Amino acid sequence: MDDAIAQHAADRHDVIRVHGARENNLKDVSVEIPKRRLTVFTGVSGSGKSSLVFDTIAAESQRLINETYSAFVQGFMPSLSRPEVDVLDGLTTVISVDQQRLGADPRSTVGTVTDTNTLLRILFSRLGTPHAGPPGAFAFNVPSVSASGAIKVERGAKKAEKVTFNRIGGMCPRCEGRGSVSDLDLTQLYDDTKSINEGAFTIPGYTGGGWNSRLYAESGFYDPDKPIRSFTQRELHDLLHREPTRMKIAGINMTYEGLIPRLQKSMLSKDKEAMQPHIRAFVERAVTFAACPDCDGTRLAEHARASKIRGISIADACRMEIRDLADWVRALDEPSVAPLLSSLRQSLDSFVEIGLGYLSLDRPAGTLSGGEAQRVKMIRHLGSSLTDVTYVFDEPTAGLHPHDIQRMNGLLLRLRDKGNTVLVVEHKPEVIAIADHVVDLGPGAGTAGGTLCFEGTVEGLRAGGTLTGRHLDDRAALKESVRKPTGALEIRDARAHNLQGVDVDIPLGVLVVVTGVAGSGKSSLVHGSVPAGEGVVSVDQAPIRGSRRSNPATYTGLLDPIRKAFAKANGVKPALFSANSEGACPTCNGAGVIYTDLAMMAGVATTCEDCEGRRFDSSVLEYRLGGRDISEVLAMPVSEAEEFFGEGEARTPAAHRILRNLADVGLGYLTLGQPLTTLSGGERQRLKLATHMADKGGVYVLDEPTTGLHLADVEQLLGLLDRLVDSGKSVIVVEHHQAVMAHADWIIDLGPGAGHDGGRVVFEGTPAELVAGRSTVTGEHLAEYVRA
Repeated sequence: MDDAIAQHAADRHDVIRVHGARENNLKDVSVEIPKRRLTVFTGVSGSGKSSLVFDTIAAESQRLINETYSAFVQGFMPSLSRPEVDVLDGLTTVISVDQQRLGADPRSTVGTVTDTNTLLRILFSRLGTPHAGPPGAFAFNVPSVSASGAIKVERGAKKAEKVTFNRIGGMCPRCEGRGSVSDLDLTQLYDDTKSINEGAFTIPGYTGGGWNSRLYAESGFYDPDKPIRSFTQRELHDLLHREPTRMKIAGINMTYEGLIPRLQKSMLSKDKEAMQPHIRAFVERAVTFAACPDCDGTRLAEHARASKIRGISIADACRMEIRDLADWVRALDEPSVAPLLSSLRQSLDSFVEIGLGYLSLDRPAGTLSGGEAQRVKMIRHLGSSLTDVTYVFDEPTAGLHPHDIQRMNGLLLRLRDKGNTVLVVEHKPEVIAIADHVVDLGPGAGTAGGTLCFEGTVEGLRAGGTLTGRHLDDRAALKESVRKPTGALEIRDARAHNLQGVDVDIPLGVLVVVTGVAGSGKSSLVHGSVPAGEGVVSVDQAPIRGSRRSNPATYTGLLDPIRKAFAKANGVKPALFSANSEGACPTCNGAGVIYTDLAMMAGVATTCEDCEGRRFDSSVLEYRLGGRDISEVLAMPVSEAEEFFGEGEARTPAAHRILRNLADVGLGYLTLGQPLTTLSGGERQRLKLATHMADKGGVYVLDEPTTGLHLADVEQLLGLLDRLVDSGKSVIVVEHHQAVMAHADWIIDLGPGAGHDGGRVVFEGTPAELVAGRSTVTGEHLAEYVRA
């Protein structure tokens, strides 16, 4: 009988079979992944791990699920084309947990992203006293509205009935639920010793004799030849705050509006990142953000703050650290809302368990690091009762201290033990060690990668002789001697976020590593206290803004010297060599693909038949430089292009300099024309670093530059950091990677814990002193790492 059960047909499907995967740089990869096991995918950056896991397995699962919905629902979903693969068997539902940063909308908080706020709002609407209203009365995304009017009602005869409509929302009316109000510094808008005709305005676009300045000079509300400081109260109000007024200026109908509301609409409501540099600089100078005085930064209206449970309002609850809030909720014993309380407890306990108990629910979602954002997304799945699904993680240890990695490993194993298939793209040896199955891709990156180097157990990987196997037991040694600082950057009484009045001197002219467990205050100290002014180059992990037309060549400014070199060699104008300008293929407008919108059905992207994806008009491709046309140059990897533009007919020093910087940061495998939207988080940060290496800055601030780096590439990064320091720069790195810590000249360790248990300097000194003392969590892990 047992034999019969063992042979049941349904139990034979115990692998996910991939055959002939060719997505991106994969070269006919065939692999069998065991189900209900933890499989780790390794390989150097750009070897094809994400192409196999995310772009092939996860993408096909998502596409098949989307096809089960009605055509109407599919119309609202992103269009997905079938990945380039011959066979994909045994797929299960895939849940992807990636490192994309959460939206930076000011009303998006940790509480709203995880739906914990929703549960809290229901709790307060049931138990809060005085009673404020339904759950919406506690929501800072819902404004209060009241309206009245007449509506026609037909009951036999038509008659008008007066109705009033009220909706109670929790949004603070002054800051509109944002928690902060922007204030304009008038001294940055104009020089009040001058008159308007003398050029008092200092706003971009309002200087000279353009329409903006003429509107104010010829409005007739005040004398344009009188210095602004001599204006009467009424005239100043008309200049700054007057409501929109229609008028004629030079025979043209125009709308006059006070300077402040006009700037609010034209500049201040836009996304700062998307502005031109000179306008962004003006906005940063002229606008100050302060906590809203009406709601004290809580985003909530008066009635929502006044309703309390045991002396705690919903604003107080959201400000607490989540682990403290979990204790408070546990102490509530109300049988009438028992199911609600148990859901809330479960949600809050998940935060604590995953190591995010130091966050508060009112923390803006856009301020979370990539690793924190990924762990917040995990919270939704921890309490899930789904089994037999495939979870896909993209470096879940990004931003985690070695102390926190053990906890993350426990969570991954728990998801597996519930009967799920767990696929993890990861470089850290601590995570590779717990894998049931390892798939190693490589051997190199880009065109040199995309093949299967090894498949099997961790022991097999160690003995297998692949690049990952050889480097698995790498240990960076402590340096024999450390550099001497040339000065110090003094930070006094730093109190950003959870910092508790920190005083610290950051040595200059050396490699400084700031470390500590997740949530100990590293980023608060470095980004909050190192002034981002002249001479400071800050390279963080914020996403690069760019459409699918942007690529490394356009982002780094490399395309300009290349276009000029092509134009000079062929005696034509540079605009022909831009796929966004005159040289674009007319059929696809230089996109290389044609997007077909199928109305109700999912749209399709097909390669343009005229230019075959090259993006340029055929006439442009006849012009050559060094025997190559512009599309062939954009298809080159950085390493090949560096040689091409370094010597011979195509020698272009300006292009060669940028390409050398790209190769230095380990991006030699990227092709110049690869869309930015396809780069990983670590690749984006290194692209930014390469772009900034030509800057004049004396202090470089890097935020976890090892994110997404293979063990073998970390050595190259350390070499780059050394070169920066040796050229006279000061480098400050926020980092958890032990190899970088061991290589530092000076370590500042924050802690001892996270949130209110952190925010203090627990050690400052050389790595050797930290290892010898073993006085902190970091010290213990580093000592174990260097086997001291």
